[in-house]
Amino acid sequence: MGLGYIGLPTAIIAAREGGVKVLGVDINPETVRKTNAGELHIIEPGLGDLLKEVVADGTLVASGQPTEADAFFIVVPTPFKGNHQPDISYVEAATRAVLPYLKEGDLYVIESTSPIGTTESMADLIFAERPELRGKIYIAYCPERVLPGNVIYELVHNDRVIGGINPESTRKAMDFYSRFVKGTLHPTNARTAEMCKLTENSSRDVQIAFANELSIICDKAGINVWELISLANKHPRVNILQPGCGVGGHCIAVDPYFISSAFPNEAKMIAQARATNNYKAMWCAEKVVNTILKFEIDNGRKPVVALMGVAFKPNIDDLRESPAAAIIDKVMEAGTGAELLVVEPNVKSHPKYALADYKQAFNKADIVVMLTAHDQFKTLPNDSSKVILDFCGIYK
Repeated sequence: MGLGYIGLPTAIIAAREGGVKVLGVDINPETVRKTNAGELHIIEPGLGDLLKEVVADGTLVASGQPTEADAFFIVVPTPFKGNHQPDISYVEAATRAVLPYLKEGDLYVIESTSPIGTTESMADLIFAERPELRGKIYIAYCPERVLPGNVIYELVHNDRVIGGINPESTRKAMDFYSRFVKGTLHPTNARTAEMCKLTENSSRDVQIAFANELSIICDKAGINVWELISLANKHPRVNILQPGCGVGGHCIAVDPYFISSAFPNEAKMIAQARATNNYKAMWCAEKVVNTILKFEIDNGRKPVVALMGVAFKPNIDDLRESPAAAIIDKVMEAGTGAELLVVEPNVKSHPKYALADYKQAFNKADIVVMLTAHDQFKTLPNDSSKVILDFCGIYK
């Protein structure tokens, strides 16, 4: 249930490596059409060829509706609503959609990142609507932990944490994942598995927040943060991450809120890391605006500004929760009158911005703002005739 950045690769790998026939369900008719035509609707290296293969041999078929099966996997978004409260309505809707098709012996697994207790809540929903299934189906939680751009390898080789609502459900889910996962499968309970996913991404958020906070301090102190981190990391027990213009994506930028909203009095460090990483994007936007104003004062004309990158991380087309997009929006809202050229080489078009070619934008620009470290940008010269704001370490 769900053919997005995680659901589609999982469906493809399960069909190809797991020896099972997969029905991929999505509410977007265009996603269903493209998938059945063997056309990849996301950017992920190597995945397009595998999609064509499993569609051609009939092991993966896409549909807008579920049907009877032996195992059901919920891989839908879990955004947040007002005040960063987790929204599990997509998980609930997908669960209700499969309710009529569940039967004795079936496996039901949630992969969507979820607040603690979600799996138990969905079990309660299932048994309230289908009481005859109590004790007769297997329910578990197994979070994904893949890196966009390396999904094929990581779906197969990464360890997985699998937690059922009871030991029998855990074992049943492990039996399925063992069909295509070569990494170690770690059994636990549903609540611990849910918390494990949130903990992994909250830990990374805290580490990134340290680097981002350090970059702001270094800017004020006149220190090259990239050199500083490189030197500090020579210490055998220090491993500082690289700063950026914030944190994006549907995991690290979202998951910590699932903890801090449920435990506001306890999750102080987690909440502060989120605030720091959100602030970094606003700090970058302010830095761009001030640079534009200074250029106009110094040169007596408004500059051309190339805003390089919209995706939340390098070499992908995923724009979810992108700090680069937030920075671009803030710069546009500032109304400086500068000519703004938005660049994102991994998407063909954008609903809000007219996209420019990265080489043409760079050559034309007076001010170049590096927001996402795409490989294409690393081929561009560090041109001293331009003002370059490198927020992502292109020229480190």
